[in-house]
Amino acid sequence: MVNPEIEKQLHLREMELTSLLEITQAINSNLPEESLYKIYHFTTIASLHIKKLALYVQDTEWSCKVNYGTEKDYKTIQPGEKVLGIKSISQIENSLPEFGEFEIIIPIAHKDKSLAYVFLSGDHENAITDTSFVQTFTSILIVAIENKKLARKELQQEALRKELEIAREVQTMLFPKELPYTSNLKMHATYLPHLSVGGDYYDYIRLDDHKFVVGIADVSGKGIPASLLMSNFQASLRTLIRQTTDLKEIIHELNFVIKNNAKGERFITFFIALFDLENKSMRYINAGHNPPILVKGNKKMEILEKGTTVLGAFDKLPFIEEEVIKLDNSTLLFAYTDGLTETSNEKEEEFGLNGIQGFLEKRYSKDIKEIHSELHAKLVDFKGKKNFPDDITYLTCRIS
Repeated sequence: MVNPEIEKQLHLREMELTSLLEITQAINSNLPEESLYKIYHFTTIASLHIKKLALYVQDTEWSCKVNYGTEKDYKTIQPGEKVLGIKSISQIENSLPEFGEFEIIIPIAHKDKSLAYVFLSGDHENAITDTSFVQTFTSILIVAIENKKLARKELQQEALRKELEIAREVQTMLFPKELPYTSNLKMHATYLPHLSVGGDYYDYIRLDDHKFVVGIADVSGKGIPASLLMSNFQASLRTLIRQTTDLKEIIHELNFVIKNNAKGERFITFFIALFDLENKSMRYINAGHNPPILVKGNKKMEILEKGTTVLGAFDKLPFIEEEVIKLDNSTLLFAYTDGLTETSNEKEEEFGLNGIQGFLEKRYSKDIKEIHSELHAKLVDFKGKKNFPDDITYLTCRIS
């Protein structure tokens, strides 16, 4: 005759093996997390003699995923610091009054990281004695769900990586492939991205043998949305330039395009200058951009501020002004984005407009590629151990 206690233990082991089989088959079938929690719910009720249960799992925050048999709704209760400090299977004591309906707490951890907590009570006839199995059974479930989260995160990261790669390619295509470097016109640009995809843009558009356009812009925000908006901006600018050289008309149209596309959520600062080498003149409009610096042969620096406000913030620009400047045989235009002036040192001092002016004053006559190289070295030395705060772009145009 079989001992009743042994028979009971054999029956319990059979139910435990059945429980493991059911949850393993569910995991192998790649069922969603919600289905796995339901299987866990019904298996613990049917096979493990558990009367009351609350399963807490850490996602972005702790939440109760399974709860049954209790008077309280534990899906509305957070575990608290005392619970999170428990590292081994423990009896529920008076120190956890909110969980007084339960007998036992079982922590589920992986490499010292708490992943879940099981609160449970058995029925009166079948007290829970094999808590280690409950821990193992729950661990299998939680590790499977953690692996699902990891796989989902990896897929999301891969999708983001591909999006960023496309955005980088788009942004690279925005910049002109070549800049002129002749005896009477030299241009050079430096672009230092802060993130993998930035919001800075510069351009050179040749109109004929004597006229060309120089532009520099910065979109609010970074990443893929900023890159896409800037791509749209560049396409619109180049289309408008083929239709008219009226800078005011171009600026008004660009403002309309940005406001419609960005819905007022983003804006663009922009500086545009139209050079006429035959007439030795330059017309420009500054749309809320950091003011470029113009240096003529007398080495007197002009700050190019006239224009309008940022593009995309208003349905109609509240004001707009265009300035015409006569050029001489030695003129240098230095344009930049705010990442340059906002670079700060370890004393929280910004490089600022004064830093640019002081730098150019001593190096005005040098080759512009040398100027760019020395400015980069100057910035690296100035910031010390601090990181650059933003994308940095600077563009120099020398007419001689």
